[in-house]
Amino acid sequence: MVRFFIIFFAISALLAGYMTWRLFGRAPFRRRWKIALAAGIVTTIFVPVLTIVLRRSGFDNPGLHLLTWAGYLGVGFLSFVFSYLVIRDLVWLPVAALNWFKARVSKPARNPDKIEPIDSPSRRGFLVNSMNYGILAAAALTTGFGVAEAKQTPQVKRVAVPIDNLPPDLEGFKIVQITDIHVNPTFRRSSVEDIVAVVNTLEADIVALTGDLVDGSVDQLGYDVAPLAQIQSVSGNFFVTGNHEYYSGVIEWIEEVRRLGYIVLLNEHQVITRGQARLVLAGVTDYRGGNFFSTHRSDPQKALNGAPAADVKILLAHQPKNIFAAARAGYDLQISGHTHGGQFFPWNLLVGFAQPYVYGLHTHETTQIYVSRGTGYWGPPVRVGSPSEITLLKLTRR
Repeated sequence: MVRFFIIFFAISALLAGYMTWRLFGRAPFRRRWKIALAAGIVTTIFVPVLTIVLRRSGFDNPGLHLLTWAGYLGVGFLSFVFSYLVIRDLVWLPVAALNWFKARVSKPARNPDKIEPIDSPSRRGFLVNSMNYGILAAAALTTGFGVAEAKQTPQVKRVAVPIDNLPPDLEGFKIVQITDIHVNPTFRRSSVEDIVAVVNTLEADIVALTGDLVDGSVDQLGYDVAPLAQIQSVSGNFFVTGNHEYYSGVIEWIEEVRRLGYIVLLNEHQVITRGQARLVLAGVTDYRGGNFFSTHRSDPQKALNGAPAADVKILLAHQPKNIFAAARAGYDLQISGHTHGGQFFPWNLLVGFAQPYVYGLHTHETTQIYVSRGTGYWGPPVRVGSPSEITLLKLTRR
């Protein structure tokens, strides 16, 4: 833990130094004020970590909730500031390099009668400061837009999933997916109630909750997730674990979710029949679950043990990374979340390096995979360019 905090503060200090230097290097502030700004940036970055540690230690009160809100908003704002600064500096670098090169190779003839223009440092400082203040304003506006986007009730995303030789009895079979809700001090019971109200208008055959339900313990968040018990479907509500359940007391949450009426699939399956048709619905523990409990090693093949022959085989798996094993096991469809679609810039450009699929319906070998952008958000209550969703997947004959 000590090593983590040393590394964390070192990285935070580097980020703070860069932002302070590039934003306020030419500003008419005394040096001590610039140092204070850098320290404030480090503190803001640290606040969310502090609130997580305190909540995991059992502290939970309205004051801590407000601090959580402030910390995450601050980190979201600083993320945009950093991103815009990097973009600005990447644009400036080749321009500065070209000007340096031209100054070295071009030697214009001197004209003694011509008055050379005076390059005013104050003018350059004014232009740089104006651009920097523009970056701060843009970051503030983007943060505000992102909060409004994140806090709205998720829209229904309707996706047709074509299945080869789908039996007529399964034509139009409806799977409603909710995922990555991340109930926490910034996402509470009222937001969960809004999700439940939307889901119950969709007349689902089954509801799939594909992990990362919470960021906190059952004692802290049990009241907030309780409305999920009101979700209705024809053939049952199903749950698989995400990585954040393992940070929040996975065993207790499994029992709580079962108490809410969900069937928890831990490398297991259920058989659903429609007339003469048979659908096998399997679910696996999180891709990294085995790092916490050896019995929770994610295994799509094991989830099919004892399964009868079926017309359709569907896997619920929190992380898209399970698609490789799912394809080998012969599933027709994998339903996942985890990525949030990147949630906001620049993470939407980076998440593809960690996951094989980021958002939408794809085909991997002979297995299709749908990846949701998520129904809630994680960390900063901000979404930009990646709106949350409640997904209605409808099976159709190909």
